[in-house]
Amino acid sequence: MGSLKLPTSAFASIPIRSFFHRHQHRRLCLSLKPSASTQSTPKTSTPSPKEKNVINTNNDQKSKPEGTITPRSQDFNAWYLDVIRHAELADYGPVRGTMVIRPYAYAIWEAIQDYLNVKFKETGHSNMYFPQLIPYSFIEKEASHVEGFSPELAVVTIGGGKELEEKLVVRPTSETIVNHMFTQWIDSYRDLPLMVNQWVNVTRWEMRTKPFLRTLEFLWQEGHTAHATPEEAEKEALQMIDVYVKFAYEQAAVPVIVGRKSKVETFAGATRTYTIEAMMGDRKALQAGTSHNLGQNFSIAFGTKFTDESGQKQHVWQTSWAISTRFVGGIIMTHGDDAGLMLPPKLAPIQVVIVPIWKKSEEKVNVLEAAVSVEKVLKTSGIKVKLDDSEQRTPGWKFNFWEMKGVPIRIEIGPRDVSSGTLVVSRRDVPGKQGKVFGISMERSTLESYVKDKLDEIQSSLLEKAEAFRDSNIVDVNSYDELKVAISQGKWARGPWSASETEELKVKEETGATIRCFPFEQPQGTKTCLMTGKPADEVAIFAKSY
Repeated sequence: MGSLKLPTSAFASIPIRSFFHRHQHRRLCLSLKPSASTQSTPKTSTPSPKEKNVINTNNDQKSKPEGTITPRSQDFNAWYLDVIRHAELADYGPVRGTMVIRPYAYAIWEAIQDYLNVKFKETGHSNMYFPQLIPYSFIEKEASHVEGFSPELAVVTIGGGKELEEKLVVRPTSETIVNHMFTQWIDSYRDLPLMVNQWVNVTRWEMRTKPFLRTLEFLWQEGHTAHATPEEAEKEALQMIDVYVKFAYEQAAVPVIVGRKSKVETFAGATRTYTIEAMMGDRKALQAGTSHNLGQNFSIAFGTKFTDESGQKQHVWQTSWAISTRFVGGIIMTHGDDAGLMLPPKLAPIQVVIVPIWKKSEEKVNVLEAAVSVEKVLKTSGIKVKLDDSEQRTPGWKFNFWEMKGVPIRIEIGPRDVSSGTLVVSRRDVPGKQGKVFGISMERSTLESYVKDKLDEIQSSLLEKAEAFRDSNIVDVNSYDELKVAISQGKWARGPWSASETEELKVKEETGATIRCFPFEQPQGTKTCLMTGKPADEVAIFAKSY
């Protein structure tokens, strides 16, 4: 689904052993498709020294004091991994490149699911499920598809202790098996459009991994549709990328640039790929969601036809589109700061945390009663709230911990607050005293209205801050030299482009940047290609990316 392409690497067969030797007769054997040139046999699943730099499991990371985070400005990669660890978002699986998504991060993913599921159903799509194992011959049917995914395939060769007659691919994406089934379900124009979605895991054998952004296995939704005309398919592809744009802005507070991928960056097997590109805190681009117009590429390969209204047989026109758990990583890197995670309220598993404070035992009862009452008021009004009344940690420790978790609002209640019928509200997005407001009434309607207004303010503030950061780091360029300077400074370069694919690859080789997209919003007037000096119809955005 997403246009993730890696250079072909040398692989060797790697058996996946049964966890229990007494069940060896049920073993599956998983192999990676080797290149024609060389093979190497990894001895264990232990990360290589290079990978340890990305997936940091070394002793230096573990020896840091609890809660200590590397400053973003000092080492962005280390900061990102520190936040994931200390905010309890994910951990490393026993197989190199895999990730265990912990409950807090999974709750963020569930919030993403909840929003998108509603939008998918509003636009006429139904959820279903396709098998994870796909016959290898299916992958081979669409030439560019197998070429694009071959280096990343995980292939099952043994099942039930016997060599399989045909190798099976562990789902890297589902266009092939979807078309196999669509061929059986579609007969007439009356069966169209056929529009489905599935929430599943996929496997792509990445060699350099980073939690949430690029892992051997990840979670996503993938939509698949079939239509009677190319116009309907194009409308669908554009409609779904617009759903992603609205999600990014309205829910995640992540400003994205929406546009069309270049031919070089187009999904393997697609006619056109549309993308949303987000700028992370280190100014690298993140492809945050894609929608593909597949044309008739897969329907021709699989013979997916329908009888039109005039009685003629036609191949269907198709789309596919996806968003994945890499968006969780995008939220971390867009909004987080040196104190940890910073979550947009609409996706936060906990929107408000209440920290009761007392010193003397006789103060405890009244403070806790007030805290429980506030918790009940907020819960009743639909706010996701947690009362942290644990006595094993100090209030100061709790402040730092919930800041690390990115909870948008903290409420503090002490003995004086109980006496005055008020409380203290602290905003996560405004550090220090500036973000703290005293004397907020505990009266139900006042408190409910105040907290909801503040949550809305935080949501808007995060988006505005991210937009300002992005816009200040995009440079308009008119020559290749200007592009190289912009990229060397870590910025995005935006300039007219009509050069060849060869010249596009030259830019990548010499600068490390790729065309992220041709934005839908284009400047007016005549344009001259920054590389060739010839007329250009569009500007493109170049950037280094994850």
